[in-house]
Formats: sequence, C-alpha cells, structure tokens
Amino acid sequence: MSREQLVVQLARRSFQTGKTKPLEYRIHQLKSLLRFISERRKDIADAVKRDLGKSENGTELFETLGLEGEIKLAIEKLAEWAAPRPVEQNLLTILDEVYVQPEPLGVVLIIGAWNYPWAVTLQPLVGAIAAGNAAVIKPSEVSAHSAKVMEELLPQYLDKDLYPVVTGGVSETQELLKQRFDHIFYTGNCTVGKLVMEAAARHLTPVTLELGGKSPCYIDKNCDINVACRRITWGKFVNCGQTCIAPDFILCEPCIQSQVVEEIQKCIKEFYTDNPETFEDYGRIINQRHFKRLMALMEGSTVAVGGDSDESHCYIAPTVLKDVTGESKVMKEEIFGPLLPIITVSGIDEAIQFINEREKPLVIYIFSNDNKLIKRVIAETSSGALLANDCLVHFTVSALPFGGVGNSGMGCYHGRHSFDQLSHLRSCLIKQLKMEGVNSMRYPPSHCQKAELGTILTAQAGQCEQAAVTTEGCIN
Repeated sequence: MSREQLVVQLARRSFQTGKTKPLEYRIHQLKSLLRFISERRKDIADAVKRDLGKSENGTELFETLGLEGEIKLAIEKLAEWAAPRPVEQNLLTILDEVYVQPEPLGVVLIIGAWNYPWAVTLQPLVGAIAAGNAAVIKPSEVSAHSAKVMEELLPQYLDKDLYPVVTGGVSETQELLKQRFDHIFYTGNCTVGKLVMEAAARHLTPVTLELGGKSPCYIDKNCDINVACRRITWGKFVNCGQTCIAPDFILCEPCIQSQVVEEIQKCIKEFYTDNPETFEDYGRIINQRHFKRLMALMEGSTVAVGGDSDESHCYIAPTVLKDVTGESKVMKEEIFGPLLPIITVSGIDEAIQFINEREKPLVIYIFSNDNKLIKRVIAETSSGALLANDCLVHFTVSALPFGGVGNSGMGCYHGRHSFDQLSHLRSCLIKQLKMEGVNSMRYPPSHCQKAELGTILTAQAGQCEQAAVTTEGCIN
C-alpha cells in the first residue's frame, strides 16, 4: 500500500468518526490555522523569497493578508453558513418543515499551485475545514521551499490525520489521483486540469478547477490612459507576471498604441526603478524551464520596452511587445510571465470579436469612461469575471465567486462560495403522521373530484372559510 493511499485512508477514518461535524471543532481548527499564519509569518516569507524572489512586503500583501481575512470571515459567519436554509413551500408542504441542510462532503484533495503557494493552497483549505471535511493538501513541488515549510509546520497546528500535507512531484500526485476522494480542488493549468478531471471521473468525484487562460485587456481610446496604464502595469508585473488573473494582452486602437507604450514604460520606471533586476519588489521567474519558455514566446515580436534577461538568475525585465497579431507565438498560450503584448484593433467591435473567437478567459479587463460600452462588453462576451477600470482587485472581494468558465475552469470559491462549493446542500422535508385525509388525492384510485381537491388545498393553506369550487370532471 502506497504512502498516499495510507494517508487518504487515515483521513477518511478520521472523518468517519464525526469529529468534524460540530461547528466548535471547525472553528478551533480555523483559529489554529490563523495562529499558524501569525506565528510562522517569517518562515512563510522566507520560503516565498527563496521560491519566487518575492519581498516580505509582497508576501504579506499577496499571500497572507487575504488568507487571514478569509479565515476570520469563516469563523465569524460559520454558524450562519452551516444553519438550515428554509425554502419556499407549496400548498402540499405548507405545514411541513422544508429546508436545505449543508453537510460535509467527506475527504477533499487540494492540489495547490506554485505562483502563490500559500494563498491558492490554503484558501480552499479554509472552505474545506469550515464545511466540515477532511482535506489532503498537496502543495506544488515547483515552489519547493514553501512546500517543505508547509509539510513541516502545518501539522504542528492542525489535526495531522484530518489535514495531512503530502509533498512530492508528478508520481506522488498521480498516486493521489488514483484514490477516491469526495471532491478534488485543483489550481493550475488547463492541461493538468484535464488529467485531474479524467482521474476524478473514474470515481465520479466532482471537481473544482481553477485554471487560467489569456485574459484580455481592452483600452478605450477616450479613457484616462495614464491611469489605465498605471493600473495595468501593476496588475501585469506583480509577482513577475506569474498571476493567473494578470492581463495577458492589451487590445487598443492603433492611434493610442504609442501612448500606451510610453505610459507603461513610465510606470515600470516609477514602480521598479531604472533597474528592476536590483529592485526588492520585483521577483523572479520560478525556474529555468519557465524562463526558457518565456524567452521563446518573444520570438517574432517587436520589443517596445524591456526585454533584458539573465538566465542564471531567472530574471526577465518587465517587457512590452508591440505590433503583435493573433498569430504571433506569444498569443498561442497563456504567458504567465512579465511579457505584455499589444494587439491593435479598429475598435470595440473587433475587440469583442477577437475575444469571442478564443477560449473563455478567467477575466476580461476593460478601461473606459463609457458605462454603456462596459455593459456591452459584459453582455456580448463570457468570462469567469469582468473587471472595469482596474486589475486583480476582484480577487479580494470575498462576496464575489472566484472561478472560471469553459477552458478557464469550473466551480468557484472565496467566502461563503468556498463553503458551499465544498458542502453537499442536502434537501430536507419533514412531514407529520397526521392529516392523512389530505393525501387522499395522491392515492389510487384517482377519482377524487376537483371540488374535493379544491377544499383540501384551501384548508391546508390555512384559510378560515372553504372556497366553493364548482367544476366537473376527474383528476387524471
């Protein structure tokens, strides 16, 4: 029996004891997770620094702050989320107890990603714990230092049988995927997402797939281009462009392309100085494989800004590519790095057509002062999310479901959406063994007169006087 199989069996046995059912237990585990983040903040920051070259402030802003907010929200709202949810009744059930009861699914597998190794791995865990599940946590082996810290320290705070951390590479993940889970939550790319879904199908296991894709960013020529480019520059180059919801490419009219390039260049200098390579808040590409992939994507495109690189340190400068077409190499896959292509279009009509001819993205960005134009893009396109006049910040709103559609993923999470995604919403109806006469209309023989049915329904609705129902015929 493999190590992975033993871990899953132990998690299931622990779940079957029922210890996760009481809300007090879940809250205790969530508070322990919060304490882990608070007490091990430096260990987390050091690991992310070694993995991605990210500064301590960057880790605080993009990893731990949002995670702490999600945990605190779950603790505060858990009783409300887990409570029975009354539903609208019909005349046949008006005297009955009818509600939806959230209940735990069982054992959840969480497969994290390397680009934000703490946020995208532990945020699903918050939902799993809140919903009363056991969870096997598989951090990405690519962010090796973060995975090691998670493996060594998290079991010191959480129930190690219910929430084990399994490290390793492809073979360990494949072995995990052979096991039966009650839900699989995967964050990563579309290629692996298909493999996860295929493995889950063997056990009829539902999946949440948080994938990515090429998220477009349309700039209206009449908007404040200076402000638009500041926000795009920040959204694109944070974490060295290794963000699933980063603007993947810009769509704009030819008449503003030069201005867009100029403004982004100014913002890069303002944010990262003349030499981003030595600037603390500009990170590194995760490894040399991805470095080489990104350098290859630039082939055939014109570098308008940046383009500098150092393979020995996995450094690529913030780079803008101009005169790119839909057939360019950089447009053939999600970039996931600090390369920002600009594609010129004749206007919003061509931009919408360009977007709709491709797979549905995780997010569409649009910068415009024209609310009608924004609403038109919402109406005529499809994506996991749409954000107007800013980048990334929708991720911070716990009330918004975060997830993709089509090729960019399925399912969603954050806040209550995490809880519902990792719960079974069980339909419950409780009747009394009384008023059997009401049921006469559903028992054979089916010759109850409509007048009789009208009388029964009227009485059950609580009306004091019987309505006179005069009609002919039978209920068939």
